[in-house]
Order: sequence, then structure tokens, then C-alpha cells
Amino acid sequence: QVQLVESGGGLVQPGGSLRLSCLASGSIFSIRAMGWSRQAPGKQRELVAQVTTGGSTNYADSVKGRFTISRDNAKNTVYLQMNSLKPEDTALYYCRVVAGANVYWGQGAQVTVSS
Repeated sequence: QVQLVESGGGLVQPGGSLRLSCLASGSIFSIRAMGWSRQAPGKQRELVAQVTTGGSTNYADSVKGRFTISRDNAKNTVYLQMNSLKPEDTALYYCRVVAGANVYWGQGAQVTVSS
């Protein structure tokens, strides 16, 4: 089992920045990838960014060049730095961890981009 605790999020104006953090605990030795997904009202959950244990990253096309995912292995934490935020980035952001054959989710952090 892997437990995830998210922090960050909030309300920001268009063009602003926010950073999300996700701390993993438990069976962290089995983690293969850490990342973030988001779900806006009325829409399906989508993968935003992911970083593997080997350091490979991938991003949704909609956030490339604006969002940066990073991982601090010593702290078992993954970060999502979000810059140049747009109203369409408004969503509930979930930390997502692949450990062994399982996927674990955080409780969600609300990000609202509005003037």
C-alpha cells in the first residue's frame, strides 16, 4: 500500500503560478512512476504529467511548456510547477502513483484559475 498526501492548489489569476506537492509513504520501494491527473467538472480525468523512477517525463499536450513535473526521491515527493495558468486549467488535481501492479490516488487538490 502507498499513501499519498497532497498540498498546494488554490485560487490564482490567469497567467499566475501554483505548485502542487505530493508526499508518498508506505511501500515506496515499489513505486515505478509518480504524476498528476486532473478532472474538470463534466469532463473525464486526464493525465497531466508523469515522471518515472528512471527520470523520464511525459506531459499532456495542453500543458507542455507551462507545467513542470519533478521528483525528490530523498523526500518521496513529486511536485507539479504550474506556470502561465489558464482558466481551462481549473480542475481537481490528483496525485497518481504507480506502484507494482497498482495505481494509487491522492485526495485531490482544487486549482481554480479565475480573475
